[in-house]
Amino acid sequence: MPSSAATPLPIVIARTGGTFEVLRGRLGDFADWVRTGLAAEAGGLPVTVVDAAAGAPLPEPGAIAGVVLTGSHAMVTDRAGWSEGLGRWLARAVAARTPVLGICYGHQLLAHALGGEVADHPDGLEIGTVEVHPEPAAAAGDALFAPLPAAFAAQVVHHQSVRRLPPGAVRLAGNAFEPHQAFRVGPCAWGVQFHPEFGAAAMQGYIDTLAPELRAAGHDPQRLGDAVRATPEAAGLLPRFARLCARGA
Repeated sequence: MPSSAATPLPIVIARTGGTFEVLRGRLGDFADWVRTGLAAEAGGLPVTVVDAAAGAPLPEPGAIAGVVLTGSHAMVTDRAGWSEGLGRWLARAVAARTPVLGICYGHQLLAHALGGEVADHPDGLEIGTVEVHPEPAAAAGDALFAPLPAAFAAQVVHHQSVRRLPPGAVRLAGNAFEPHQAFRVGPCAWGVQFHPEFGAAAMQGYIDTLAPELRAAGHDPQRLGDAVRATPEAAGLLPRFARLCARGA
């Protein structure tokens, strides 16, 4: 997508929800964490936030360099009006070959918008720092996943998941709990169930905030917290995505 040097196309962060208020005051919000991850490799492109969950319209896909969809505490299966509208916009963005990166809720919405299936995970909540395994054949030539090792650590927190990938999607990574940790549709639309934008403090904050729910579900918050660590390989997806957007802008 050509653009004039005077008016570079923006990378848009589509905000689909926010974190807990207790974490927001101390650590910032989803969109802040995504912006930080993109910043180093954005190549001078502006990074703007659109509050999609509040009904704010996104620009036409051809008018942006790329889009990142944040996570949310909402559920794709609720079929909220703003979410369904964003899904229709996503389908147009994929058709236009606008770079897309959907994170957690954004990952699930991308799958739903393109004909996949999203539902509650049969084993309930996945939370904490987990190991993710790229699919070697699929990830080898992938712009975002090729640099990753055979196993890498990632932060996760989700009740729902992509139960069936959209037609034509390529599975890029999974683990024993969640086979669809990452997929790609077309040349430049990715969904990741894990959170590349989460630092260790954010992950610990989720475990602490959800501790009563975790105990009720049979999880041990202390054990989960002890396993939390930094996830630099997963975090590297954001600057690589920004670099891809900058090359095409």
